[in-house]
Parts: sequence; structure tokens; C-alpha cells
Amino acid sequence: MAAASQAERSVLEEEFQWLLREEVHAVLKQLQDILKEASRRFAVPAGGLESHLKQENFILGSSTMDQVKGVLTLQGEALTQADINIKMAKSNQVFHFTFREDKQWKMQQIQDARNHVNQALQLLSSRDESYRFKTGAEVDKLMDAVMLQLSRARNRLTTPASMTLPEVASSSLMKMFSPPLPGDVLVNFYINLSKLCLTVYQLHLLQPNSNKNFKPAGSSVLHNPGAMFEVNALKFEVSHVHKVECVVPWLNDTLVFFTISLQLCQQLKDKISVFSSYWNYRPF
Repeated sequence: MAAASQAERSVLEEEFQWLLREEVHAVLKQLQDILKEASRRFAVPAGGLESHLKQENFILGSSTMDQVKGVLTLQGEALTQADINIKMAKSNQVFHFTFREDKQWKMQQIQDARNHVNQALQLLSSRDESYRFKTGAEVDKLMDAVMLQLSRARNRLTTPASMTLPEVASSSLMKMFSPPLPGDVLVNFYINLSKLCLTVYQLHLLQPNSNKNFKPAGSSVLHNPGAMFEVNALKFEVSHVHKVECVVPWLNDTLVFFTISLQLCQQLKDKISVFSSYWNYRPF
């Protein structure tokens, strides 16, 4: 862009300084308010006093002919109880399992997302209203750092971890149930967007002299029937897969807050960029 006239430069410089002095702090305040609300949704009080947290029960909805039914109890980031009925394919019998009283399962995705939100809040609070931004690059750098934490927080909720079947089988989750889960059943919990999901795998033990071509399955969020794996020198094939889930409303709220916050950050970066385009050199 051609160099602006001196008069235009003067006006633009004055507007740019107002942006740095006033508007940036207004956006930072707005971001803090939104992310504090998001942090409250995670409902983990200072000091980790989990006994003071609200327990919420969620009924698992199924699209697999009611092979798996259950109620999950979520308390902040902890799954404190799972009451599950599984209809076994082999016998057609229904078995009932619950968490042992001394056990609860930390939902690592929720914990990680909360930590990223808190890191974003720390970044924002490090530049209070008395702080004077001197350059647009300084604002850009802060917005990039905040957006990185928000993107990571959102990704933890929208992208469940891939696991191999041996990893699922060796998870401490498998030892949390009473009565103990049978050896031909695997379970896994994860968050996907605003849903708390349970996957149940029913297995078929492959005989050592089986002629079936054994090919171990790789890592996946959800394994399909026919997937094979080996654990403790035994080879298994997945015969049935049942996925059930329930919507957790406050997780949906946090995802909306992340989207709004990322948009605010980008809008501020765009305004900074517009000013820079008026000069044929980088004034910041």
C-alpha cells in the first residue's frame, strides 16, 4: 500500500494508540469474564474440595438395541459411579456392574481442558488495566498465547485419545468394577464434544491352533468388530461393540465459551493487522 500522507499518519497513529490503550483492555476484560464463566462450569473449587461438588447423574442412551444400559455419576472431572447393565451376546444374559465404593475415574480430558482454561486466565490477568501495551506485536503475542491454550482446551474435549485394545485391557479402569468384569469384556470412557461416552467390547478368544490370519489392530478411539489383539499371551477378536453416550450440558456451554473467546482474540488481531497495513513499514 502506498505511504499514507502525514496527516493520515497522524490520525491513524492517534487511533492506534487509543486501540492499544483502551480497546485492548476492554477485550481482555471481556475474555476474562467469559473464561471465568467457563472455569466455573468445570466446578472444581479451590483446594480441590470434591465433596462440595454437585453430583450429576446421566442416563446412557443407546442405539444398539439396549445391549448396554446404565447411569453415570459425574462430579466435576471425576466419574464417581457407573451403574451398568450389559447383555452378553453369548448367553443373552444381563450382567450388572458398578464401580467399587473406593474407586472413581478421573476424566483426564476434562482435567486437561480445565488446566488450559486456567492457563489462559493467568495470561490475561498478567496484563491488568494499568498495563500499557506499547506495540501491536505485543498484543498479537498475547492473543496467540491465549488462543493456543483455548485451542488446546477445545481439542481435549473434541478429540478423544486413540488407544490400542491392549491399552484398554491394561487400563486401571478395568479393575474398578464390582463384581469384576469378565475376561471377555473391555470398557472405555471418554469425552466427545459435549457427550460422555462408554464403549463396551465383547471379545472372542482365538484358539492357539486357529487358522485365522492374526493381524493386531492399531490405535483407535472406537474399534470395530473383527479387530484383533494380544494380551498376556492370549489372542482375542472383538465380536461385538456397543457405544452408548449421554449429553453433559455444561460441557456444551464450555465449548461455546471457547468459540466466542477465540473469535474475540482473532477480531482483535485483525484490527491490529488493519492498522499495520496502512504503513509501508512495520511500526510495531
